[in-house]
Amino acid sequence: MLELFAFVARHGRYALACGLLAGFLLPDIAQMLRPFLPQMILFLLFLTAFRIGAKATLEGLRNSLGALKVALIFQVVLPLMALAVFIPLGLSDTTFAIVIVLMLAAPSVTATPNITLLLGHDPEPAFRLLIVGTAILPLTIIPIFWLSSGLGHLADAVAAAIKLLVAIWCVVLLSFALRRVTFPTLNTRYSDALDGFTSLVLAILVIGLMSAVGPALQTSPLVVLQWVLVAVVANMGLQLVAFLILRKLGWGTVAVPFAVVAGNRNFALFLIALPEATTDPLLIFLGCYQVPMYLTALVMRRIFNAPNSSGRIN
Repeated sequence: MLELFAFVARHGRYALACGLLAGFLLPDIAQMLRPFLPQMILFLLFLTAFRIGAKATLEGLRNSLGALKVALIFQVVLPLMALAVFIPLGLSDTTFAIVIVLMLAAPSVTATPNITLLLGHDPEPAFRLLIVGTAILPLTIIPIFWLSSGLGHLADAVAAAIKLLVAIWCVVLLSFALRRVTFPTLNTRYSDALDGFTSLVLAILVIGLMSAVGPALQTSPLVVLQWVLVAVVANMGLQLVAFLILRKLGWGTVAVPFAVVAGNRNFALFLIALPEATTDPLLIFLGCYQVPMYLTALVMRRIFNAPNSSGRIN
């Protein structure tokens, strides 16, 4: 079994692509998995924290000032810049503006350390930025929601952010404790098997995340195509720009994991705070957003692994 999971780990990026395709082709299974998305996401975070371990995480958090600066830029500066464009143009209440601002205001998705690992880079910086970005979210969303009435109720968004923060820390602490008891030192054989198992969980997760896309694809394929294009440009465009800037600044060891976080955000947590009229198109965009997210390990690999980048682990 360990050898099977290790094989999946070596081809993990293709497993994600297969999961993405299954999400399009198997709408019934996607609908069946949809109610279990929160549990699967937390389980994925558990696996990530277990692999990295408490020691590596604490060492990273001791030097987390850089991650805090990046998180503030990603979650405050970028959405404010977007609002500075949308508000004067009278577009701030449109669905397009709302999804872009929400995406920029959100912290990292829980899968970014896993995606970073599939790219052949150290997942710890992405995990660090995930923890820091989620921790400051209840504060960073205040100016964003205050400036844009179309985003919904601030109190609901703050409550959702705090709930997410508590859930993440409970899962992370549980995984650290279990890792300390079972595998204080994780050798290569077991870490490879864990990476393969995590890739399978990711592939199953993306099927459920595509649950809103299948029905929309049958009724409004052109609308779905438009949202896919928006998602690809927003996601991979942010990754590319962040990677180039971070590498230019000499942050080579964290350029890839931080760039992956730049484009892959957990804006789904804001659904609870949105008006009902905005929820349906946002769910379609959320499904379309999985396309660039789960193709990152395939499409961005050549760019991120250029000869003058650093920080690779394999």
